[in-house]
Amino acid sequence: MHVQDSHWSPASAVAAGGMTMSAAAGGGRDGSRTTPLRVDAQRNLEHVLRAAREVFGELGYGAPMEDVARRARVGVGTVYRRFPSKDVLVRRIAEEETSRLTDQARVALGQEDEPWSALSRFLRTSVASGAGRLLPPQVLRVSVEDGAGGPRVPQQRTQPATTELRLVPDQPVAVASVPAVAAEDDAGTAALLEVVGRLVERARAAGELRADVSVSDVLLVIATAAPSLPDAAHQAAASARLLDILLEGLRSRPA
Repeated sequence: MHVQDSHWSPASAVAAGGMTMSAAAGGGRDGSRTTPLRVDAQRNLEHVLRAAREVFGELGYGAPMEDVARRARVGVGTVYRRFPSKDVLVRRIAEEETSRLTDQARVALGQEDEPWSALSRFLRTSVASGAGRLLPPQVLRVSVEDGAGGPRVPQQRTQPATTELRLVPDQPVAVASVPAVAAEDDAGTAALLEVVGRLVERARAAGELRADVSVSDVLLVIATAAPSLPDAAHQAAASARLLDILLEGLRSRPA
């Protein structure tokens, strides 16, 4: 797993000259398009977004824009015309993945009557989609004060120039107290944490989930069970096997 903190915030998502992410993609403040893109421009935008998902998924959000341009087979200037800064592109990809995870969690809640089946379905669907490689840093920015007890989760690898992202276990949480999202983080992140919190609470209340498992633990499972391997078949097999092991670790055991 390669999770990078790209230092984005709504302020940093505003490009030079006052362009926002939606404006960079040709949209208005509400996300609607103000003017239609030409066919070739639309095609280039789709290529850039697809390439960004692939590159960031393989190398983390620290990957340079030049790598995205090469994968999209466009000039780096084309990438910057659509996304005036890397922060804008990173935020776009992360928001899309967060929204996809939220939708997957809601489907699991709505279609699975058994709490454990709902939680495990969400985890399996999310890992299979590769979402763990594109989880935004703020979703994983969960920590406790040093010395609060409990084993430390290994630090995530970052590039030397980036701020280190550390994941440490939080305390068991109720739906009303899912990991706090800072005011500058998106509403999309808060929505994801809330719906995953409901999955966690249902499974815990049913006695099927360990009492010490939190929302951040579940999201960490998604990130951990998404190794980046060069062979797609091996990657899928490794993800499935690792998730089976992690799911066993999440389940409660008779006293």
